[in-house]
Amino acid sequence: MAKPLSQMTLEELWQLFPIFLVPHKKEWDDWYQEEEKQLLQLFPSKSIKRISHIGSTAIPNIWAKNIVDILLEVPRDSNLQYFKQQLLNAGYLFMSESEKRLSFNKGYTEKGFAEKVFHLHLRYQGDHDELYFRDYLKEHPAIAKEYESLKLSLWKAYEHNRDAYTDAKTDFIRKYTQQAKKDHKGRY
Repeated sequence: MAKPLSQMTLEELWQLFPIFLVPHKKEWDDWYQEEEKQLLQLFPSKSIKRISHIGSTAIPNIWAKNIVDILLEVPRDSNLQYFKQQLLNAGYLFMSESEKRLSFNKGYTEKGFAEKVFHLHLRYQGDHDELYFRDYLKEHPAIAKEYESLKLSLWKAYEHNRDAYTDAKTDFIRKYTQQAKKDHKGRY
């Protein structure tokens, strides 16, 4: 019998769920649309400010992890614990929590990744730098290809260390997020 995910160490989880990149898949948009529909049914419309497809799967023509990232923005006066409980009841797994951010995943099993995998980022309205980065890469395909090259160069080195993989991309992401915010001040 497989060990429950909740009892695995971080290193065991990284072995079971390695970093792997695949060419862009058109069905990622469909996965997002299906999941967005489910989230909208889960929560009253006034409790959600915006749902967005973020991350590399939202960028055309670049390699990405086969994981659809979703940003769920809620009003600033929302009780995040309410959302947490609803998402847990809906089959999401709790990943991490800070004062103003909660992260969840869906599609992680004791045997590895399911066919469809999601990371859901629950935030207060306005905490959405990922939208600037996503749109900047969509508007600048050459920069998107640079990002793809960076990720491909990091993939094998950090295949079993998700934190190091993420950290190694931080400067690139920060640089172009800041540029996008400068170019499109107040877009969101």
